[in-house]
Amino acid sequence: MRLENVSTDIPPHDRSFWRQSRVCVTGGAGFVGRVLCRKLRDAGCEDIFIPRRRDYDLTEPGNVRRLYDDAQPDIVFHLAALVGGIGANRANPGRFFHANLAMGMNLIEQARRTGLKKFVQVGTVCSYPKHCPVPFRERDLWNGYPEETNAPYGIAKKALLVMLQAYRAEYGLNGIFVMPVNLYGPGDNFDPHASHVIPALIRKFVEARESHQRTVQCWGTGRPSREFLYVDDAADALLAAGERYESPHPVNLGTGREISIRELANLIAETVGFEGGLVWDESQPDGQPRRQLDVSLAARSFGWRAKTELREGLRRTVDWWIKEGLTHARQTVSA
Repeated sequence: MRLENVSTDIPPHDRSFWRQSRVCVTGGAGFVGRVLCRKLRDAGCEDIFIPRRRDYDLTEPGNVRRLYDDAQPDIVFHLAALVGGIGANRANPGRFFHANLAMGMNLIEQARRTGLKKFVQVGTVCSYPKHCPVPFRERDLWNGYPEETNAPYGIAKKALLVMLQAYRAEYGLNGIFVMPVNLYGPGDNFDPHASHVIPALIRKFVEARESHQRTVQCWGTGRPSREFLYVDDAADALLAAGERYESPHPVNLGTGREISIRELANLIAETVGFEGGLVWDESQPDGQPRRQLDVSLAARSFGWRAKTELREGLRRTVDWWIKEGLTHARQTVSA
């Protein structure tokens, strides 16, 4: 798995731009948000406001008004979301739809009211139609219904794209919409009931190796493909888009490379050092048949390309889980 045609001339970040900007990052204490905030600081940003859920329930308009009053932002990165894998989406379709739509609507409306300079909405690859020509191009976003298990989540995010485009047309709000593919990396959610495929498999294989299991059970057939973007690359993309992307059109963020779930599982088992067998539970859903993005618009529009190869990103993620995440998980259980 190599990233072909990786650009070596990505424009440097404009430190004066970020030094003069007051930035609010919803979800800034989360998986991607922590990395984005670190990169914002590295780029020169000295004023970053990170709202915590216990202080600001973003599904309530009053709390969002208070957030804008407290943060006084020039730029908002909206990363906060209620997310999960196939199992979590199937169990919570109503919660996923309401929470994600309500948070975005409240934040965008208040951005309009306060005259915010720029709003960066993080969407999802789950918004694409279930049967979409590969690679997924932004113009295909409306050519069908999303895959059923995550449609409520995907449609809620897609509705926010429409809202941003409408608010740009009527009120002049500078809102952009970026669609990252499946993300992974150190600090991901490894909860077995809510995690996505990479952390779920890493945890399974590590536990199987330590307990000397002979087999590990995986969901589905293993035939569908997915594309994965390392968390640091995703944060770099958000920073570049926040600085340089001004279009109302959605933009894909990914590597442009797909891998089958079966190949992925074998690669993770190899990385972990699990030498047993894999058993595929075909009674469980596969989800969308394929996911691979056309990522040329991001390269053309704001000079960004992913840099981290999947094998290297998996190695870093496995190392983090074994050295830090697993210890924390055991302490939480024992407490």
